[in-house]
Amino acid sequence: MSRRLQRVLVANRGEIAVRILRTLREEGRTSIAIFSEPDRTALHVLMSDEAYPVGPGPSRESYLNMDKVLEVARRVKADAIHPGYGFFAENEAFARACAEAGIVFIGPTPETIAALGDKLMAREAAVRAGVPIIPGSTGPVNTLDEVKVYSKTIGYPLMLKAAAGGGGKGMRVVRSDAELESAWQMTRGEAGAAFGDDRVFVERYIERPRHVEAQILADHTGRVAFLGERECSVQRRHQKLLEETPSPAFDAKTRKEFGEAACRVAKEVGYVSAGTVEFILDEQNRFYFLEVNTRLQVEHPVTEMVTGLDLVSEQLRVAEGRELSFGDTPPEPRGWAMEARIIAEDPTRNFMPSAGRVERLLFAHGPGVRNDAGIYRGYEVPVFYDSLLSKLVVWGSDRDQARRRMLRALGEMVLDGPHHNVAFHQWLCAHPEFAAGNLSTRFLEEHFTPQSLAPSEEAMDVAVMAAAMHAHAESLRVAVAPAVVGGDRRAAWKWSGRARSGR
Repeated sequence: MSRRLQRVLVANRGEIAVRILRTLREEGRTSIAIFSEPDRTALHVLMSDEAYPVGPGPSRESYLNMDKVLEVARRVKADAIHPGYGFFAENEAFARACAEAGIVFIGPTPETIAALGDKLMAREAAVRAGVPIIPGSTGPVNTLDEVKVYSKTIGYPLMLKAAAGGGGKGMRVVRSDAELESAWQMTRGEAGAAFGDDRVFVERYIERPRHVEAQILADHTGRVAFLGERECSVQRRHQKLLEETPSPAFDAKTRKEFGEAACRVAKEVGYVSAGTVEFILDEQNRFYFLEVNTRLQVEHPVTEMVTGLDLVSEQLRVAEGRELSFGDTPPEPRGWAMEARIIAEDPTRNFMPSAGRVERLLFAHGPGVRNDAGIYRGYEVPVFYDSLLSKLVVWGSDRDQARRRMLRALGEMVLDGPHHNVAFHQWLCAHPEFAAGNLSTRFLEEHFTPQSLAPSEEAMDVAVMAAAMHAHAESLRVAVAPAVVGGDRRAAWKWSGRARSGR
């Protein structure tokens, strides 16, 4: 039996909280925000129906304070909690605590989150589902000697990975015996510090892989729908920067096999809600299971752009016990979509995070353009959280139109204040290898240097001339206007304008 989830607390911040709030408002549901002290005037707070404080700036004392978040949810009588992504989105203990408090967690079950959050258990599920995995250890490797055995059977290069890892952490490539011992110690140490679990396993390292993922939706009837793939290969330090759908690497046959494999994994674990099954493609376009993200992805808007679906709305339907809106027939994806993550970071300084006040802001608009943002002019970007500011999403009838539309939209965007990566995305979308769809997770390593964004001599000359012209116009305005009107300064603005226009 379905249950109307009227009061929904969004346990997140920034652009994803704003994006979820918009769906809640469209559907006539009450949106409840939470905020830390630095986020008191954040956009998600201003847009919500109700908003409540949960602590000071550091995440562990506010957004990751489970007791405080649940205490607020109980006090305001929330029917459900949407975790967005990050924070509690893939936290089995939080999902279980919600259930114990009688609050619906909008996502998969705690048991599913626990099973798929462990990469080794997820690999086992893929094997049971008949989905290919990257050759490697069948379980954790407990000693350096065990790793050495795999270095002989798999061969170099190999990858050491944290069993409980995620977000690009706890991963290290090893290319020789000389690197093995230090890599083993560092990966275990990083895994223990980041995840409280120092188990590590071994995989063969694919030199120039593509990172492609499948968007799935599943309801309580056992129905699992494949909504197309997303190409996520443009990354820095295992963090995605630009995503697109469909993948330029896929033909119809590969796409069908890929979607069927993703759905088999989901059915194997009884998956419910929105999720993403991630794969690695080798240079022969053979795909291998990587992991399952048991949440909404940052890049979900590109799937919405080509399918016309609202994935948050579908999550709400499933959480209420209803079936997917499209039944057994998912909408056929149409056209091409790209998403550029607009991040407060400096690409010329190794993508170092930035912060500060947003002094000027102008988003691009026009045909096929969408902005998912958590900022506004005057907003102070805090230092405590992920540096994602907004997502610029475009749609085109084909890849080239989407790419050209992205370039146009990036050129229209104005963002003054913290350092950001808009110029980087312009470089990327104009690069001939990107235009040709020749991608891998090593794209930046092979093509990008900080000098890629250095202005040309011609651009510098234009900037100097523009500054000189502006200074001359300002001096003319100040010097000419009072004399023309006989010292009557009350009309100076009028005569100044006429003098500059030549009238």
